[in-house]
Amino acid sequence: MKRLPLLLPLLVVALAACSNGEDLQEMHGTLERDRLELVAESNERIIEVLVHEGENVPAGAVLLRQEAGTMQPRLDQARAALAEAERRLADAVAGPRPREIDEARADLAGADSQLATERREFERIDSLVERRLLSASDLDRARARRDGAQAARDQAQARLALLEEGTRPEQVRQAEAAVEGARAALAELETSAGRYAVHAPRAGQVEALPYKLGERPAAGAPVVVLLADGTPYARIYVPEPLRSQLTAGRTVTVAIDGVATPLAGKVRYVSAEAAFTPYYALTQKDRTRLSYLAEITLDDPRAAALPVGVPVQVTLAAPPAQPQ
Repeated sequence: MKRLPLLLPLLVVALAACSNGEDLQEMHGTLERDRLELVAESNERIIEVLVHEGENVPAGAVLLRQEAGTMQPRLDQARAALAEAERRLADAVAGPRPREIDEARADLAGADSQLATERREFERIDSLVERRLLSASDLDRARARRDGAQAARDQAQARLALLEEGTRPEQVRQAEAAVEGARAALAELETSAGRYAVHAPRAGQVEALPYKLGERPAAGAPVVVLLADGTPYARIYVPEPLRSQLTAGRTVTVAIDGVATPLAGKVRYVSAEAAFTPYYALTQKDRTRLSYLAEITLDDPRAAALPVGVPVQVTLAAPPAQPQ
């Protein structure tokens, strides 16, 4: 958001006298509101315009949307990654299913039976070898089958014990970390994608929509100009002879066209630099043509409903004469 470039109005300085004889010094300007430029996130096409010029909108309202473009596939991929991480976490927390444990017990029972068979077969062949009815190679093969059955039985027993213990805490924490990482990645992309929808940062009135539906604004180009709600302020140009008298915090009187009685105002800002030619390049006579931008806060509730651009006249009493 940034202010629109200001068009310096012509300076009008008038010196008048009030009814009680005090010298009044006048400064002129216009009534203004904060003007906000809401810019495009990228050069993607505008696919939806939800407001029209002159419409009042609340803070946070969606004003305009741009096409997500390549952001949409990235969002879909991030959501799928998060779903996969959450599934893995759920599996880790739930642990093995009862059917898996029953299957492991059945495998262990089968391995026990096979080991018992191979042990009996080894003992039978061993006795035959002692009686020289079979060769030593037959005994070696029987021993290998027995040892294989023993290893298979130990493996089945270990698998059952692992399933009965459930998931290790380290695995659960690892799955939780994966879910958090996937959520953070998705949140980052959603934040970036959210900028493709232009929201109103403050309640206000839509002043301009520079681009139309279907157009492709340049990245960073203003697509909505918003005038913020609230009490407006007076933007005036202070003549150089009055600059030393106008300081931040000073109370002034603001007369506005169309308002019967003047409003009280307070100076909130005075520019440190003159508008036009630098002061050091001017003669004393020319310096009176300089002007300084100033802003006046209007606290009177009557000012809230006034439109921008209305001419204003700010006056302040001349400072009392210093004793000789």
